[in-house]
Amino acid sequence: MNEIAQFCRNLKKDFTPKSKDAKKPVSCWSEKDVLDDKIIDAFVIIFRTKGCSWALNSGCSMCGYFNDSMWENVSDSDLLAQFDTAMNNYSGQNFIKIFTSGSFLDDKEIKPIVRKKILGKLVETADKVSVESRPEFITDEKLSEIKDYFKSKTFEIGIGLESASNFVREHCLNKGFTFEEYKKATKILKKQDVKLKTYVLIKPPFLTEKESIEDAINTVDKIKTITDTVSFNPTNVQRNTLVNYLWNRKQYRPAWLFSVVKILKESKKTAGSVRIKCDIAGGGSIRGAHNCKLCDRRFLDAVYEFSLSQNINVFKELDCNCKEKWLDQLDIEDLGFGSLVNM
Repeated sequence: MNEIAQFCRNLKKDFTPKSKDAKKPVSCWSEKDVLDDKIIDAFVIIFRTKGCSWALNSGCSMCGYFNDSMWENVSDSDLLAQFDTAMNNYSGQNFIKIFTSGSFLDDKEIKPIVRKKILGKLVETADKVSVESRPEFITDEKLSEIKDYFKSKTFEIGIGLESASNFVREHCLNKGFTFEEYKKATKILKKQDVKLKTYVLIKPPFLTEKESIEDAINTVDKIKTITDTVSFNPTNVQRNTLVNYLWNRKQYRPAWLFSVVKILKESKKTAGSVRIKCDIAGGGSIRGAHNCKLCDRRFLDAVYEFSLSQNINVFKELDCNCKEKWLDQLDIEDLGFGSLVNM
């Protein structure tokens, strides 16, 4: 185990999850998304599971979703009870997204019989269902079984690649898999006619603002012929993570929204017809991607609109006096160590 992996593990050494009801999901809600080039309402369910297998082992340096996990086995009946609770709020949306803070295809997190019952029910009404998984759980056998009852409907899997750089994923993020393993999983998805959404991180720890911009754009260039959708996720500071450790010591600043916009514009030009979206958790706060309080809302609204429309013209009128601080940071941060936090 390398040093960053050991550090991530040590951060969880004394972690005790809060008492939670295993029969209730973390959350569920409706939000806007795109299906067949039309803006529609999508239904989102976050299951409360044992937790991501990788997080339980050591975990990614920026991910704190394990804070919502049980950290103990959740029974099949409890998971199905969570599903029933969530579906009480379902109003017939054609697009359903499932999150587990881990991997929906991990048998230790969601058993095959539970997956079958959940997906079998959803496919009765939904035209598209999207889940997430680490690449090691993506196999021909699992996908063949799922596709048997999806037939002509759309099944999508999101993979948290974060960066096409093996160095960044190993030494900054502790992702636990290589770019080659990601590509191997994508070949299985293509063979089984399963859609791919690739998550790309904006501003990994230990990268400067300029380096993080370049890394995100380079990643899109390397996966544009592989993935159907690129979903950018600017790092937000989550509890009990290495990023939180650095942030508390003023050694990390979440990305500027100016950087996010630059990445989205350049990536759309690079990726062409590949759909580009961006979800900004904690946007406008000191723990999330932000500029200054005067312009944050305008930038966040533009990013949201772009994610639905794919029209980079929504960014044309964006400007603010704080842009000079952002530009100064890009110019001088190489003189120091890492990102400048007081800009």
